[in-house]
This record gives sequence, C-alpha cells and structure tokens, in this order.
Amino acid sequence: MGTQDPSRACAPTAWPPRRTAGLARSCHPGPVVAVTAIAGALGAGVGLDAVRCALLVAAVLCGQLSVGWCNDAFDARRDAAAGRAGKPVAEGSVSRGTVWVAAFTAALLCVPLSLACGPLAGAVHLAAVASAWAYNLKLKATALSWLPYVIGFAALPAVAALTLPGRPGPTWWVVTAGALLGLAAHLGDVLPDIEDDLRSGVRGLPQRLGPTATGMLLPVPLLAASVVLALGPAGPAGRWGAVTLAVAAPAALAGILFGRTWRKAPLAAAAVVAAADVALLLVRGTALV
Repeated sequence: MGTQDPSRACAPTAWPPRRTAGLARSCHPGPVVAVTAIAGALGAGVGLDAVRCALLVAAVLCGQLSVGWCNDAFDARRDAAAGRAGKPVAEGSVSRGTVWVAAFTAALLCVPLSLACGPLAGAVHLAAVASAWAYNLKLKATALSWLPYVIGFAALPAVAALTLPGRPGPTWWVVTAGALLGLAAHLGDVLPDIEDDLRSGVRGLPQRLGPTATGMLLPVPLLAASVVLALGPAGPAGRWGAVTLAVAAPAALAGILFGRTWRKAPLAAAAVVAAADVALLLVRGTALV
C-alpha cells in the first residue's frame, strides 16, 4: 500500500464532481453538522425567535466550515506523508488552494453573520473561531492544544444566550460544563491519531501524555461536566439530572477500568457520557440564562 506522495496534496483535480465531493468531505462534515445542530438546539432552547436562531445557526455553520477547511488545507502535506485515509486534500480529490479559498470565504461570511447576532455575541463567537484557527495553525503542536477546544465549547452556549434580546448572558455552570466538554472533545478527537502525530512531530497535550494516559483521562472531564450540569442549577438535580449522573458515572468508571484491556473502552465510554451530557444540556433550555 505505501504512503501517499505529499506532492499530491497540492495537485488540482480535473473532474469537477469529484472535486466538489472532496471539498465537502474536507470540511470535517461530522463535527460541522453536530456543532451546528447543537447551536440551533441551544438557540431554540433559550427562547430565540426564528430569525435570531437562523442567524445563530448560519454564523456557527460558517465558522465551523472555515475551521474544518483550514485544518485540512494546513495539514495536507503531513496527512499525505502519513498516508492517512479519508483526507481529500492529501488524496488529491481536491486541491489545497481550493480548500484554502473555501476556508477564507467561510471565515469572511462568518464575520457579518456573527455580528448580526449582536455585538457581544458576535465578538464571543468570532473569538472562538479565531482560537480554533490558532489551534490549526500553531497551538495543536503545543502544550496549549486543549485551550481552543475549551474556549470554543464554552462559547457555544454563551453565544446562544447573548443572542437573546437584552443579552442576559449564560449561567456560570453552563459555561463551565461547555469548557469541560471541550477538553474531553480534544482528548477524544486526538486519541486515535496520537502515534501518527508523534511520528510527524506534533506534540500537543494528548501526545505528550501518550495514548494510555489520554484514554484513561478522557472520561474524567465528561463526568465532571455531568456533575456540573446536574447540580449547577439552583434547586434539586431533578429527574433528568439524576438520570444523567446514573448513566455517566458507571460509564466513565467502566471506560477507565477496561481501558487497560480494550484500547477503545475509554472512547466508547466517552461517547456514552458525552451523549448524556449534551442531552441534559439541551433539556435545561431556558435555565441556561
């Protein structure tokens, strides 16, 4: 099989349908759709009207597209050298230049759409997008690789709350839970590629910890987010808070215990806990402000 020729990362593709499909795949469509959908659900949950909710969704969508395309364009040569599958730029399905143009176009569109949500909401969202670009271009290879994820995930519910008329702002616990989920997202996103990253000289926080320690650590911020989401609001945890804790605690413990014998156990446990956390976050709705 062998590794791919890094020069292919910059080679244009002659067949337009393949190039269009490659461009769509290179934006990291899974995270783009997931984060945009969560933003829309948060907006509806806090009580945004249809117009404001649509603006929020459009701003987040453009921001996420710009970040995904920036990531694939910047990492194209390294992905090609590592022979990573599923990387359209590295495979030659779409040219690096085309993806850079798409990234900057989406970033430019993100500016007016974000500011249309309100000056403060727009500033918070643009700061989160800028931190994600900083991750792609520099921070992912440093001990601060976790920081853009923490900023981005904490900002998402904050932007939804700040888009409301009067800008009431988010509660402390939803921002804290978002930051914890961001840390977990970083650990889980990097975990499968740690060994390839180390070979190519990328030494972010998970790479410095190593795959075993990262896998063992992964469920911890997710469980902490569950606790904050369940117990942060005033009053009792309620039925949904209790259900979330009942799911999260044993799942996180199982991920840690079985991590030594099954490499994917922490990641599987993290997926279960993350689903419970996001569900509870959405159920809280108007309590987020």
